[in-house]
Amino acid sequence: MSERATERMSARAAIATVTDHFAELPVPERDFPQDGPLDWAGYGASRARATERTGEDESVVPGLAEVAGRPCVLISFEFGFLGGSLGRRTGDRLEAAYEASRERRLPLVSLIATGGSRMQEGMLALTQLQRVARQSALLREAGLPQIAVLRDPTTGGGWATLGAGADVVLALPGVQIGFAGSRVRPADADPAAYRAEGQLAAGQIDAIVRRQDLRGVLAGWLTLLGGSHPREPAPVPAPFGDSGLPADGWEAVSRARAAGRPRAEAYLDAYFPHRQALVGDRCGGVDPGMLCGFGLHAGVSYAYAAQTGTATRPAGYRTAARLIRLADRLGIPVLTLVDTPGAANDAAAEREGQGAAIADAFAAVASARVPVTTLVIGEGGSGGALALTSPDRMWVTADSYFSVIAPEQAAAILKRDASEVRRTASQLRLRPQDLVELGVARGVLGG
Repeated sequence: MSERATERMSARAAIATVTDHFAELPVPERDFPQDGPLDWAGYGASRARATERTGEDESVVPGLAEVAGRPCVLISFEFGFLGGSLGRRTGDRLEAAYEASRERRLPLVSLIATGGSRMQEGMLALTQLQRVARQSALLREAGLPQIAVLRDPTTGGGWATLGAGADVVLALPGVQIGFAGSRVRPADADPAAYRAEGQLAAGQIDAIVRRQDLRGVLAGWLTLLGGSHPREPAPVPAPFGDSGLPADGWEAVSRARAAGRPRAEAYLDAYFPHRQALVGDRCGGVDPGMLCGFGLHAGVSYAYAAQTGTATRPAGYRTAARLIRLADRLGIPVLTLVDTPGAANDAAAEREGQGAAIADAFAAVASARVPVTTLVIGEGGSGGALALTSPDRMWVTADSYFSVIAPEQAAAILKRDASEVRRTASQLRLRPQDLVELGVARGVLGG
């Protein structure tokens, strides 16, 4: 059996895959003509055949569920019922699920498999997307998380609302994902762009998860995002070793650039026994040099955005801004790890909107109501580093520096000889201890 065939589960099979317990929500009653609101000949017969084939009387099954003991409201789509399409009664059920999520203060999990809006109900079907969008906005305002699991296929308005509009988007391997369904795409369209793997590479989903791992991954996300969260700032990570303070500016720069210095992965692994990643900027880009996600530290959930020592690209800043805004909405404190020679400044970065992306990261940090804690663990290269930095809760390691400009660039601007770079580095007062003396950093760790 092919992987695709394996992953095309019924609504009930999908529910059984991830839940320990599931109780259906009451179904809203609506007067419904035999052939629907458009009097589409044969529509009633099609629905009857779909019910006989699937055992369902609509394309979604909403209910209250537990996933490895974590409570949530869960929606599961039945693709066998008219292609999992959305009609007016589908909208009623989806709205009921969102309302239950708000009333009970529970996360919403959607197991999606849909071909889009139901053509037999015309514009009345299409307007259900507005109902879903409104309910999703109300859930965001209530500070409750939305997690989507994309099954095969997830296309049309279902992808463009419940799927792409979720806070965390997971997908089963190889499934079809895209606004355009398989029968309406351009003939020469690259099929890889409409698969989970292509969407992950384009920053549109957060992870591809095997069916047998789905329950555990969902439980992890519900643990990290669900429930109440303390408002205390994230504790500052412990430094690696005690290397002492640098004697001058150039030594600080050299130590921060050293290949063997601990990087973000090491800090995150030491800080979080369990963490899960958010990937991509939802605008077509992924920056491997920016690690974002949520993790548990001493049993408490925190968000993190960490630079890995490379020049940060626009997708990296947009992903960090997405992470910070989500954490702020859910009331989860944020930890940022700063380590970059600066923002990427090549032509591609400019075309991708580097200035706007950096501005967005600055705005996300500046407007956050939750506390943001920053540790500079390596290079602090100008505004490209400052965009991720807390204005009042920043610490630095002894193997770091922070500067308005790289010393080589400063010397070039001042028309100084290359031999003057070391003196220029000291003049910039970029050492960890300088940053504390200037009141920019609260303290030095490992010095």
